Amino acid sequence: MSLEEISGSSNRSLLLVHGRDFKPAAEAYMDLSIAALRSGIERDYPDCLEGFDTMHKRIAWYGDLTAAILHRLGKRYDESLDIGDRHNALNALREINARKRFGIRQYDQLPGKSAVPEAIVGIIAPLLGALGLCVPLIRCVSKDFARYFDRKADYALQVRRRLQEQLCALMDRGDRIVLLSHGSGSVVAYDVLWQLSHDPDLKEKYGDKKIELWITLGSPLGDSKIQKRLLGAKEKAEAKFPVNVIAWHNVAAEDDYTCHDNTLADDFKLMLKQHVVSAVHDYRIFNLAVRYGRSNPHSSIGYYIHPRVAKILADWLQDTSVVATPKYTF
Repeated sequence: MSLEEISGSSNRSLLLVHGRDFKPAAEAYMDLSIAALRSGIERDYPDCLEGFDTMHKRIAWYGDLTAAILHRLGKRYDESLDIGDRHNALNALREINARKRFGIRQYDQLPGKSAVPEAIVGIIAPLLGALGLCVPLIRCVSKDFARYFDRKADYALQVRRRLQEQLCALMDRGDRIVLLSHGSGSVVAYDVLWQLSHDPDLKEKYGDKKIELWITLGSPLGDSKIQKRLLGAKEKAEAKFPVNVIAWHNVAAEDDYTCHDNTLADDFKLMLKQHVVSAVHDYRIFNLAVRYGRSNPHSSIGYYIHPRVAKILADWLQDTSVVATPKYTF
Protein backbone atom coordinates (compact mmCIF):
# COMPACT_ATOMS: atom_id res chain seq x y z
CA MET A 1 0.00 0.00 0.00
CA SER A 2 1.41 3.41 -0.97
CA LEU A 3 1.71 6.40 1.34
CA GLU A 4 -0.94 8.16 -0.75
CA GLU A 5 -3.38 5.30 -0.20
CA ILE A 6 -3.08 5.45 3.59
CA SER A 7 -3.23 9.24 3.72
CA GLY A 8 -6.31 11.41 3.79
CA SER A 9 -7.21 14.98 3.01
CA SER A 10 -7.87 16.52 6.43
CA ASN A 11 -5.83 19.31 8.00
CA ARG A 12 -4.44 16.88 10.59
CA SER A 13 -1.16 15.11 9.98
CA LEU A 14 0.68 12.18 11.53
CA LEU A 15 4.45 11.97 11.16
CA LEU A 16 6.24 8.78 12.20
CA VAL A 17 9.91 8.56 13.21
CA HIS A 18 11.34 5.05 13.50
CA GLY A 19 14.19 3.95 15.71
CA ARG A 20 17.50 2.12 15.43
CA ASP A 21 18.52 -1.11 13.70
CA PHE A 22 17.47 -2.48 10.32
CA LYS A 23 14.04 -1.44 9.08
CA PRO A 24 11.88 -2.52 6.13
CA ALA A 25 11.55 -0.11 3.22
CA ALA A 26 9.57 3.05 3.96
CA GLU A 27 6.25 1.98 2.43
CA ALA A 28 6.36 -1.47 4.04
CA TYR A 29 7.21 -0.03 7.45
CA MET A 30 4.54 2.64 7.11
CA ASP A 31 1.92 0.12 5.98
CA LEU A 32 2.53 -2.06 9.06
CA SER A 33 2.69 0.90 11.41
CA ILE A 34 -0.53 2.50 10.21
CA ALA A 35 -2.26 -0.89 10.26
CA ALA A 36 -1.26 -1.34 13.92
CA LEU A 37 -2.34 2.18 14.91
CA ARG A 38 -5.62 1.81 13.04
CA SER A 39 -6.30 -1.57 14.64
CA GLY A 40 -5.95 -0.06 18.10
CA ILE A 41 -8.36 2.75 17.30
CA GLU A 42 -10.82 0.39 15.60
CA ARG A 43 -10.78 -1.86 18.68
CA ASP A 44 -11.32 0.86 21.28
CA TYR A 45 -12.62 3.98 19.52
CA PRO A 46 -14.38 2.99 16.27
CA ASP A 47 -16.07 6.40 16.08
CA CYS A 48 -12.60 7.92 15.52
CA LEU A 49 -11.73 5.74 12.53
CA GLU A 50 -12.92 8.25 9.95
CA GLY A 51 -10.82 10.97 11.55
CA PHE A 52 -7.80 8.70 11.57
CA ASP A 53 -8.29 7.57 7.98
CA THR A 54 -8.54 11.14 6.68
CA MET A 55 -5.33 12.24 8.40
CA HIS A 56 -2.35 13.04 6.21
CA LYS A 57 0.39 10.51 7.01
CA ARG A 58 4.14 10.66 6.48
CA ILE A 59 7.27 8.95 7.71
CA ALA A 60 10.76 10.30 8.29
CA TRP A 61 12.58 7.20 7.06
CA TYR A 62 16.34 6.81 7.30
CA GLY A 63 16.60 3.03 7.25
CA ASP A 64 19.01 3.14 4.31
CA LEU A 65 21.47 5.28 6.28
CA THR A 66 21.33 2.93 9.26
CA ALA A 67 21.62 -0.17 7.05
CA ALA A 68 24.76 1.23 5.41
CA ILE A 69 26.42 1.50 8.83
CA LEU A 70 25.37 -1.99 9.91
CA HIS A 71 26.34 -3.61 6.61
CA ARG A 72 29.83 -2.14 6.91
CA LEU A 73 30.04 -3.83 10.32
CA GLY A 74 29.22 -7.19 8.74
CA LYS A 75 25.58 -7.31 9.85
CA ARG A 76 23.04 -9.07 7.63
CA TYR A 77 19.35 -8.36 7.14
CA ASP A 78 16.56 -10.45 5.63
CA GLU A 79 13.86 -7.91 4.83
CA SER A 80 11.26 -10.45 3.68
CA LEU A 81 11.64 -12.42 6.90
CA ASP A 82 11.45 -9.26 9.01
CA ILE A 83 8.28 -8.07 7.28
CA GLY A 84 6.73 -11.52 7.65
CA ASP A 85 7.51 -11.66 11.36
CA ARG A 86 6.13 -8.16 11.87
CA HIS A 87 2.93 -9.24 10.14
CA ASN A 88 2.72 -12.29 12.40
CA ALA A 89 3.19 -10.13 15.49
CA LEU A 90 0.49 -7.72 14.31
CA ASN A 91 -1.96 -10.49 13.49
CA ALA A 92 -1.51 -12.00 16.95
CA LEU A 93 -2.08 -8.62 18.61
CA ARG A 94 -5.19 -8.05 16.52
CA GLU A 95 -6.67 -11.17 18.10
CA ILE A 96 -6.74 -9.36 21.47
CA ASN A 97 -10.17 -7.79 21.18
CA ALA A 98 -10.45 -5.95 24.51
CA ARG A 99 -8.24 -3.24 25.97
CA LYS A 100 -8.41 -4.81 29.44
CA ARG A 101 -6.50 -7.82 28.08
CA PHE A 102 -3.31 -5.76 27.66
CA GLY A 103 -2.36 -6.25 31.29
CA ILE A 104 0.23 -8.01 33.42
CA ARG A 105 -1.57 -11.38 33.40
CA GLN A 106 -1.30 -11.67 29.61
CA TYR A 107 2.22 -10.24 29.63
CA ASP A 108 3.47 -12.81 32.14
CA GLN A 109 2.32 -15.61 29.84
CA LEU A 110 4.39 -14.48 26.85
CA PRO A 111 7.16 -16.84 25.68
CA GLY A 112 10.68 -15.81 26.61
CA LYS A 113 9.57 -12.90 28.79
CA SER A 114 12.44 -11.58 30.89
CA ALA A 115 13.09 -8.52 33.02
CA VAL A 116 16.85 -9.17 33.02
CA PRO A 117 17.89 -6.80 30.17
CA GLU A 118 16.05 -3.83 31.67
CA ALA A 119 17.34 -4.66 35.16
CA ILE A 120 20.92 -4.91 33.94
CA VAL A 121 20.75 -1.63 32.05
CA GLY A 122 18.97 0.08 34.96
CA ILE A 123 21.72 -0.95 37.37
CA ILE A 124 24.81 -0.79 35.18
CA ALA A 125 24.08 2.32 33.08
CA PRO A 126 24.28 4.76 36.03
CA LEU A 127 27.49 3.12 37.24
CA LEU A 128 29.09 3.23 33.80
CA GLY A 129 27.88 6.79 33.37
CA ALA A 130 29.66 7.81 36.54
CA LEU A 131 32.80 6.24 35.15
CA GLY A 132 32.38 7.91 31.76
CA LEU A 133 31.61 4.60 30.05
CA CYS A 134 28.01 5.20 29.00
CA VAL A 135 28.86 5.93 25.36
CA PRO A 136 31.09 2.82 25.07
CA LEU A 137 28.09 0.83 26.37
CA ILE A 138 25.90 2.33 23.65
CA ARG A 139 28.54 1.47 21.06
CA CYS A 140 28.52 -2.12 22.25
CA VAL A 141 24.73 -2.54 22.28
CA SER A 142 23.73 -0.28 19.38
CA LYS A 143 26.48 0.70 16.99
CA ASP A 144 24.17 2.69 14.70
CA PHE A 145 22.77 4.73 17.60
CA ALA A 146 26.31 5.32 18.85
CA ARG A 147 27.17 6.69 15.41
CA TYR A 148 24.46 9.30 15.92
CA PHE A 149 26.56 10.79 18.73
CA ASP A 150 29.83 10.58 16.79
CA ARG A 151 30.74 14.16 15.98
CA LYS A 152 33.22 13.02 13.34
CA ALA A 153 30.48 11.33 11.30
CA ASP A 154 27.72 13.01 9.30
CA TYR A 155 25.14 10.33 10.08
CA ALA A 156 23.29 12.50 12.61
CA LEU A 157 23.17 15.44 10.20
CA GLN A 158 21.68 13.27 7.46
CA VAL A 159 19.13 11.67 9.77
CA ARG A 160 18.00 14.99 11.19
CA ARG A 161 17.73 16.41 7.67
CA ARG A 162 15.32 13.61 6.70
CA LEU A 163 13.00 14.44 9.61
CA GLN A 164 13.42 18.18 9.22
CA GLU A 165 12.31 18.05 5.59
CA GLN A 166 9.16 16.08 6.42
CA LEU A 167 8.24 18.15 9.46
CA CYS A 168 8.80 21.48 7.75
CA ALA A 169 6.68 20.34 4.80
CA LEU A 170 3.77 19.66 7.17
CA MET A 171 4.30 22.99 8.91
CA ASP A 172 4.29 24.71 5.52
CA ARG A 173 0.91 23.09 4.86
CA GLY A 174 -0.41 24.68 8.04
CA ASP A 175 -1.46 21.28 9.42
CA ARG A 176 -2.27 20.24 12.97
CA ILE A 177 0.54 17.78 13.65
CA VAL A 178 1.06 14.74 15.83
CA LEU A 179 4.67 13.55 15.91
CA LEU A 180 5.06 9.88 16.83
CA SER A 181 8.60 8.69 17.54
CA HIS A 182 9.79 5.23 18.57
CA GLY A 183 12.96 4.37 20.49
CA SER A 184 16.05 6.29 19.44
CA GLY A 185 13.86 8.12 16.91
CA SER A 186 12.70 10.24 19.84
CA VAL A 187 16.26 11.54 20.23
CA VAL A 188 16.28 12.52 16.57
CA ALA A 189 12.86 14.14 17.00
CA TYR A 190 13.99 16.11 20.06
CA ASP A 191 17.05 17.43 18.25
CA VAL A 192 15.05 18.51 15.19
CA LEU A 193 12.43 20.19 17.37
CA TRP A 194 15.25 22.06 19.09
CA GLN A 195 16.74 23.09 15.74
CA LEU A 196 13.42 24.48 14.52
CA SER A 197 13.12 26.39 17.79
CA HIS A 198 16.61 27.88 18.01
CA ASP A 199 18.72 27.40 14.87
CA PRO A 200 19.16 30.88 13.29
CA ASP A 201 18.60 29.45 9.80
CA LEU A 202 15.28 27.86 10.79
CA LYS A 203 13.90 29.85 13.71
CA GLU A 204 12.69 32.83 11.67
CA LYS A 205 10.35 30.69 9.54
CA TYR A 206 9.49 27.84 11.90
CA GLY A 207 10.16 29.12 15.41
CA ASP A 208 6.52 30.02 16.07
CA LYS A 209 4.98 26.87 14.56
CA LYS A 210 3.76 24.20 16.97
CA ILE A 211 3.47 20.43 17.20
CA GLU A 212 0.13 19.85 18.91
CA LEU A 213 1.05 16.40 20.16
CA TRP A 214 4.36 14.58 20.53
CA ILE A 215 4.19 10.90 21.48
CA THR A 216 7.42 9.13 22.45
CA LEU A 217 7.41 5.33 22.67
CA GLY A 218 10.17 3.35 24.37
CA SER A 219 12.29 6.48 24.51
CA PRO A 220 15.85 6.67 25.92
CA LEU A 221 15.43 10.40 26.62
CA GLY A 222 15.20 9.69 30.34
CA ASP A 223 18.86 8.62 30.43
CA SER A 224 20.94 11.42 31.93
CA LYS A 225 23.92 10.65 29.69
CA ILE A 226 21.73 10.84 26.58
CA GLN A 227 20.32 14.15 27.81
CA LYS A 228 23.83 15.63 27.99
CA ARG A 229 24.28 14.88 24.28
CA LEU A 230 21.04 16.46 23.07
CA LEU A 231 21.18 19.63 21.02
CA GLY A 232 20.86 22.60 23.34
CA ALA A 233 22.02 20.68 26.41
CA LYS A 234 24.81 23.16 27.07
CA GLU A 235 22.75 26.27 26.32
CA LYS A 236 21.34 28.66 28.88
CA ALA A 237 17.82 28.10 30.15
CA GLU A 238 16.02 30.18 27.51
CA ALA A 239 17.65 28.23 24.67
CA LYS A 240 18.00 24.83 26.32
CA PHE A 241 14.72 23.17 25.22
CA PRO A 242 12.46 23.00 22.17
CA VAL A 243 9.64 25.52 22.43
CA ASN A 244 7.36 24.12 19.71
CA VAL A 245 5.50 21.27 21.48
CA ILE A 246 2.11 21.83 23.07
CA ALA A 247 1.64 18.41 24.75
CA TRP A 248 4.12 15.57 25.23
CA HIS A 249 2.97 12.02 26.02
CA ASN A 250 5.62 9.42 26.86
CA VAL A 251 4.76 5.71 26.83
CA ALA A 252 7.21 3.17 28.30
CA ALA A 253 6.77 -0.60 28.37
CA GLU A 254 7.66 -2.87 31.26
CA ASP A 255 11.06 -4.56 30.66
CA ASP A 256 11.90 -2.33 27.68
CA TYR A 257 15.57 -1.70 28.42
CA THR A 258 15.71 1.12 25.85
CA CYS A 259 13.65 3.23 28.25
CA HIS A 260 15.07 1.83 31.50
CA ASP A 261 14.54 5.31 32.96
CA ASN A 262 10.88 5.32 32.00
CA THR A 263 9.67 8.73 33.19
CA LEU A 264 10.36 12.00 31.39
CA ALA A 265 8.18 14.47 33.29
CA ASP A 266 10.76 14.66 36.09
CA ASP A 267 13.67 15.09 33.68
CA PHE A 268 12.03 17.85 31.63
CA LYS A 269 10.04 19.61 34.36
CA LEU A 270 11.97 22.81 33.66
CA MET A 271 10.14 22.98 30.31
CA LEU A 272 6.90 23.27 32.27
CA LYS A 273 8.39 25.83 34.63
CA GLN A 274 9.52 27.91 31.66
CA HIS A 275 6.08 27.56 30.02
CA VAL A 276 7.52 26.13 26.80
CA VAL A 277 5.30 23.01 26.93
CA SER A 278 1.76 22.61 28.29
CA ALA A 279 2.09 19.07 29.66
CA VAL A 280 4.47 16.11 29.90
CA HIS A 281 2.64 12.86 30.70
CA ASP A 282 4.22 9.49 31.49
CA TYR A 283 2.50 6.12 31.09
CA ARG A 284 3.71 2.61 31.95
CA ILE A 285 2.31 -0.23 29.81
CA PHE A 286 2.79 -3.90 28.98
CA ASN A 287 3.89 -4.48 25.39
CA LEU A 288 2.48 -7.85 24.30
CA ALA A 289 4.37 -8.16 21.02
CA VAL A 290 6.12 -11.45 20.25
CA ARG A 291 8.91 -11.32 17.68
CA TYR A 292 10.61 -14.48 16.42
CA GLY A 293 8.88 -16.52 19.11
CA ARG A 294 9.95 -14.36 22.07
CA SER A 295 8.51 -11.44 23.99
CA ASN A 296 9.82 -8.15 22.62
CA PRO A 297 8.75 -5.26 24.90
CA HIS A 298 10.43 -2.70 22.62
CA SER A 299 8.50 -3.72 19.48
CA SER A 300 7.02 -0.75 17.64
CA ILE A 301 4.03 -2.87 16.56
CA GLY A 302 3.25 -3.63 20.20
CA TYR A 303 3.44 0.04 21.10
CA TYR A 304 1.38 1.27 18.14
CA ILE A 305 -1.57 -1.07 18.78
CA HIS A 306 -1.64 -0.61 22.56
CA PRO A 307 -4.80 0.84 24.17
CA ARG A 308 -2.87 3.72 25.75
CA VAL A 309 -1.59 4.92 22.37
CA ALA A 310 -5.06 4.45 20.87
CA LYS A 311 -6.55 6.64 23.62
CA ILE A 312 -3.96 9.39 23.20
CA LEU A 313 -4.63 9.54 19.47
CA ALA A 314 -8.41 9.25 19.87
CA ASP A 315 -8.48 12.09 22.41
CA TRP A 316 -6.53 14.27 20.00
CA LEU A 317 -8.74 13.36 17.04
CA GLN A 318 -11.83 14.29 19.03
CA ASP A 319 -10.35 17.57 20.27
CA THR A 320 -11.73 20.51 18.32
CA SER A 321 -10.63 23.19 20.77
CA VAL A 322 -7.66 24.32 18.67
CA VAL A 323 -8.60 26.20 15.53
CA ALA A 324 -6.66 24.84 12.60
CA THR A 325 -4.39 27.17 10.69
CA PRO A 326 -5.52 27.57 7.07
CA LYS A 327 -3.37 25.68 4.62
CA TYR A 328 -1.09 27.56 2.32
CA THR A 329 -2.04 27.75 -1.35
CA PHE A 330 0.58 26.49 -3.75
